[in-house]
Amino acid sequence: MRFCSTRGGVRGWDFRDVLFSGYAPDGGMFMPETLPQLSPETLQSWRELSYTQLVVEVSALFVPDQLIPREDLQVLVSDALAGFSVPEVVRIARLKDGLSILELFHGDTLAFKDLAMTCTVHFINYFLQKENRRAIVLVGTSGDTGGSAIHCAKGLSELDVLVVFPRGRVTPVQEKHMTTCLEDNIHVFAADGSSDNIDQPLRRLFADQKLVTSHGLMSLNSVNWSRVMVQIAHFVYAYMQLSGVERGLELPEFEVVVPTGGAGNITAAYMLKLMGLPLKLVAMVNANDIVHRTVTKGDFSMTSDVTQTLAPAIDIQDPYNIERIFWLLLDSDGSSVKKIMEEFQRSHRHSLLENHRRLLSEVLLTGTVGDEEILETMRRCWEENQYVMCPHTAVAVWHQYHHPHTAGINRCYVATASPAKFQEAVEKAGLPFDPPEAVLALESLPTRYQNLERSQNWCEDWEDRLRAWIQFVYCVRMKRGVCYSKS
Repeated sequence: MRFCSTRGGVRGWDFRDVLFSGYAPDGGMFMPETLPQLSPETLQSWRELSYTQLVVEVSALFVPDQLIPREDLQVLVSDALAGFSVPEVVRIARLKDGLSILELFHGDTLAFKDLAMTCTVHFINYFLQKENRRAIVLVGTSGDTGGSAIHCAKGLSELDVLVVFPRGRVTPVQEKHMTTCLEDNIHVFAADGSSDNIDQPLRRLFADQKLVTSHGLMSLNSVNWSRVMVQIAHFVYAYMQLSGVERGLELPEFEVVVPTGGAGNITAAYMLKLMGLPLKLVAMVNANDIVHRTVTKGDFSMTSDVTQTLAPAIDIQDPYNIERIFWLLLDSDGSSVKKIMEEFQRSHRHSLLENHRRLLSEVLLTGTVGDEEILETMRRCWEENQYVMCPHTAVAVWHQYHHPHTAGINRCYVATASPAKFQEAVEKAGLPFDPPEAVLALESLPTRYQNLERSQNWCEDWEDRLRAWIQFVYCVRMKRGVCYSKS
């Protein structure tokens, strides 16, 4: 299994190479050069596997034995997923009228990011310990990724984690999950801007290959291939639990509806579709509707600013994983993807060719949901099921109430976070909810973070500030005689 860049400039990297990378050196994102195919017999043999076992099976398709032996892979995944609050790690809520919700939020930070993040951190730590090296992780977050990266990596002697979050654009619980971690290897920055603003200096830092290789700089956003790889297992699990797979029979079609921001989950689902699972894909977005406009109009462009909504984790106008979708859609044509993405990054807009838009619309349905519709969906689900959902899950479930089921096709909605992280939205919807003790305890904990102020040349200023901090962390660790990993 070898990996290449979506922009055609890099080929032949192995899993360890891409695990310790952010963006590819040519600015693209890493993908498998070829996708493994899952036969009906293989899929049917997975019918009785647990979620943890499915993560192992999916990961083994992309991680060769010579890099991580199968027995080590099983231990790493089992250890990573051992601390979740429900025995099955993830859970499906089966509600009225065929409403099935895949709950992916039973980890430490109550968000789906914990699943792939903790596996990825275990993979990273495995190699760092084996090679007696360290790495520096740089993460920009719209709310959930940063907290998850921090909680998965805190206290690890082999990793330093730098997280940048948009001040005032995350919920109090999301912020506390980041700022209350006082471990020496955790460094948190609050930026006066949006998550898309944060991505700009981070892209520039990852484009500096001298910095990346000399300081062991890497990403834990879903830029990192390992995150997307593990997320494939979400959809295998939902399919096995809900589609009624029977040995010897044709695999039934199955619809997945995903609240979409950075587009990592929907990318994983699309890959699984290409690998052989008969999926119908629906990406639901909030008022930041670039994915919807791209699919329906070919309008791949940002508006003047990110709109703050009740679903802040998907308040994103640069859905960076859509680059992976373009690459898959265009038969691995790196030159075409490079042209699209470089124009988008330069001007923040691109008009898809009509044949490209048509191809995209054939594999992906989309919808956009406003704040009032989010609240309406949360209320209706409570009234009919006494089930409280987070606003991101409501973005997806709105589809249930406005698009009746197609006869014979089962459907699943992805719940990306616990309502405990979004108490303001729950209160606005007028729903009863008692936050868990772990969330209430965050209020009394001390915090630590640094500010990134907005200035006339904020992008360069933030880049310089983060670069200086990366170099400071590197120098501190080097004084302790620690070697840094080189990709």
